[in-house]
Amino acid sequence: MTPQKRDRIRPWEFLGPSALIAIVIGVVVFFAIRKLETAGIWAGIAFIVCIVVFATLILTSNPERDRPDDDRPAGHE
Repeated sequence: MTPQKRDRIRPWEFLGPSALIAIVIGVVVFFAIRKLETAGIWAGIAFIVCIVVFATLILTSNPERDRPDDDRPAGHE
């Protein structure tokens, strides 16, 4: 069974925006401090934080169509 195109592109929905935000933060820190090492550290931290935040937001906005029908306790209608 091969994954659909949507499933193959899904990781880039997190990585692309996270990388862009990390690059912007790295550039801003570099121009403010003029130290490449510090800018790289801040860019890496921003990248990781963005990935975690985006993944958490996706998990909390679980649409009803992705939930199985049998997750309710027995006896509840």
